Amino acid sequence: MRFGEQHHTDIAVLNDRIVLLPVASLEQHGRHLPLLTDSLICEAIVRGVEAELGDRVLCLPLLWVGASEHHRQFPGTVSIPLALFVSLLTHMVECLVQDGFRRIFVLNAHGGNDVPGRQALLDVQLRHRDLPDLWLALGSYMDLAARQIATLPQLEQKKVTHSCELETSLILHLRPELVRMDEARGANIAFDSAFYAPDFARPSRVYVPREYTHLSETGAFGHPELGTADKGQALLAVIVGEVVAFLREFAAWQPHPPA
Repeated sequence: MRFGEQHHTDIAVLNDRIVLLPVASLEQHGRHLPLLTDSLICEAIVRGVEAELGDRVLCLPLLWVGASEHHRQFPGTVSIPLALFVSLLTHMVECLVQDGFRRIFVLNAHGGNDVPGRQALLDVQLRHRDLPDLWLALGSYMDLAARQIATLPQLEQKKVTHSCELETSLILHLRPELVRMDEARGANIAFDSAFYAPDFARPSRVYVPREYTHLSETGAFGHPELGTADKGQALLAVIVGEVVAFLREFAAWQPHPPA
C-alpha cells in the first residue's frame, strides 16, 4: 500500500501498519550502469514487497538522494552531507512517530547511507525512551539477503559490492536498455591484509574510509562483465523474499521488560 496515496483522514486507522521508508542514491555506478542504479533496485524491491504484503505495509516514496560524498569525484553524483542525511531522516521518522506509527523500517540500497541512517534512528529512539512499543529498524538489502545471495550457484561473486556482477545483473533484469555492457569493467585489488579488503571482495574487519577515485578507475568493482538478466531475476527473488520474511516477523515484535 502506498503511503502517499492515502488521505490524511485515513492515517489514524492505518497507524498499526509497518511503515517502509526506502532510501537509496543518485551516484556514479561505473561506466556501464545508470546513476539511479541503487534507486531502481530499491524501487523494485518495494514493488515486490507490496505484491506480497499488500495493505499490511505502508510504503513511503523513495528517498533518491543519499550520502554519496565519496563518489563525488565522478561526474553525475548528487549527494547530501552526512549530517544533513541524519537530520533529514530523523525529521521524516519523527513525523511518523508523532502520527502514531510504532513500527518503522528503513530499507536501504546504498552503503553510504548505513552509518548516518543508524545515527538517525538512534537519535529518534533515544528521544522517545518513554515509548517501549516503538520499533525502529534499518536494513540494507545486501545485508538482509547476504546468506541467500551467497548460495546462488550461478553467481561468481558471492556478495554485493558496487556496480559489480550482482548490481549489473539486477539492472539487466530491470532496465536492460540502460546498461552498457561493452564498458563493464571493475577494480579487483590485490592487497595483502588480514583485516582490510579495499575492493570489498570480502568483509573488512576494520573501517578504512577511502575516496572511490583512489580505488577504482571506472568507479566499479568486481566482475560486472559477468552480469546477466537471469542472474538479476534470481537475485531479486531472494532479496524480496528476505525483506518480506523480516517484515512479517517485525510485525509481531512486542516490547519486553529488561531481562
